[in-house]
Amino acid sequence: MTAFRLDRRAALGLASATLLLPLARPARARTLERLVFHTDWRAQAEHGGYYQAIAAGLYAKAGIECDLRQGGPNLNIGQLLLTGRVDMIMSNSFEAFTYVREDAPFFTIASIFQKDPQVLIGHPDTGFDTFEDLKGRTLLIGSGGRVTYWPYLRRKYGLSDSQLRPYTFNMAPFLADRNVVQQGFLTSEPYSIAQAIGRPPPLLLIADAGFSAYQTTIAISRKLAGEKRDLIQRFVDATLEGWAQYLKGGPAIEAANALIKKANPEQTDDRIAYAIRLLNERGIVMSGDALTGGIGAMSDARWQGFYRSMVDVGVLPAGLDVGRAYTLDFVNKGIGKP
Repeated sequence: MTAFRLDRRAALGLASATLLLPLARPARARTLERLVFHTDWRAQAEHGGYYQAIAAGLYAKAGIECDLRQGGPNLNIGQLLLTGRVDMIMSNSFEAFTYVREDAPFFTIASIFQKDPQVLIGHPDTGFDTFEDLKGRTLLIGSGGRVTYWPYLRRKYGLSDSQLRPYTFNMAPFLADRNVVQQGFLTSEPYSIAQAIGRPPPLLLIADAGFSAYQTTIAISRKLAGEKRDLIQRFVDATLEGWAQYLKGGPAIEAANALIKKANPEQTDDRIAYAIRLLNERGIVMSGDALTGGIGAMSDARWQGFYRSMVDVGVLPAGLDVGRAYTLDFVNKGIGKP
């Protein structure tokens, strides 16, 4: 079931670790309905809309007590969903098709990220500017990337498996060889590398190659979505409004950032600001379907096109019922639309 879970931290793989975010519960004028949502990594700006929905009282206003749990190493959050220990998880297009392939009763109801934020990072002043420049270079790509975006890039740009080396989530091999390109996550590894080398490294956003996976999606059981449709709609709407607020930055998100830093002390104001800036500059949340349907938007055409592209490169099997991977019932309502 986890064969296609992307590594969250930079090409990102099949695991995550759990920490329960301590939440201050607002005074209740009514009984709140509890929902458990599990992210795919530790608290960070890339999850900021959820924290904003808590801090700004958007979930409470919608009648929801959101138990937001953060991921980390060595935890398979997909298994938590399958066993009913959480209500929803942060997921991706690949995992949605894994559910279809295995006839598991789960599907995607929203996609926060319109662009997959995975990147390939090179060295300055080495002629690394386009995907064609990957030829002849050593590529540090982990197991998750090798079974997701790599087959797509390999075919499109005439690359070779002989270029691949393991990625160990350690910058040292990259820093030691200027011919090396490493995987990363737009809002994370480039920041750390820039700190190490004194300037921003050149990078290629995988999505800019036409890799059209939805990322940072919301996955849920069909049963829960059907039986508590109104509750789930309220959760989705509050989440999307949280994202609309969070991406605007400023004093209005200080409380959300305080929650992030409390849950994950590795986060700093500078790192959070960097991540928000990149999310906005590169259209990670607000591009594609979101320009017309609002944050979280999805389309039949995009799901169908992505599936065909993955079948073409042998990543996904032919014959799957694409429509079982997702529903558009909860999105495309214009929330956060520019």
